[in-house]
Amino acid sequence: MNTEKPDTRHRILNACISILEEQGGKGVRMGDIAKKTGISRQALYLHFSSRTDLLVASTRYLDEKLDIDARLADSRAAQTGIQRLSSYVKAWGNYIPEIYTVAKPLLIEQDTDQAAEAAWSDRMQAMREGCEAAISALHRDNKLSSEWNTKSATDALWTLLSVRNWEQFTQLCGWSNQQYIDHLICMTNRLFVSP
Repeated sequence: MNTEKPDTRHRILNACISILEEQGGKGVRMGDIAKKTGISRQALYLHFSSRTDLLVASTRYLDEKLDIDARLADSRAAQTGIQRLSSYVKAWGNYIPEIYTVAKPLLIEQDTDQAAEAAWSDRMQAMREGCEAAISALHRDNKLSSEWNTKSATDALWTLLSVRNWEQFTQLCGWSNQQYIDHLICMTNRLFVSP
């Protein structure tokens, strides 16, 4: 068993994620992160030049910790566009509950906090690329419904899979996460796959 302390950078990233979860995005200051990490603010700035850099790195680090690449492996290896679309919806639907405690504060703060907005936009751009890959696979297979082009279909899929929509379905409408995944797979197949 490895008993070494994680390096300072990882301790900082873990502290930032922890503070986001604990404080709901409010008051995530460099001083708070330095204190939680047990280092000075100056030492923190040696690792991250700004709060924006730190928040972006923290959300990327969370993806790394939760092994997003392994979660997307089925989608990326899918033989058909239809399989890729369904696998992507399933992977994303299962991933949202695991990132929600960090995603929610960023969503709340993004309108008034440039660092939160940058971190959220960075991760949502990555998610959009996954949507685009699924739609492009449908298009490649000549299975994309004729009502759509790849850009408009990507826009629509990206919006359908937004964390806010997941929140609406699961938190307000009372759907289980499995219901959310099953219904979204059905919806996206009917919407984007040519009959």
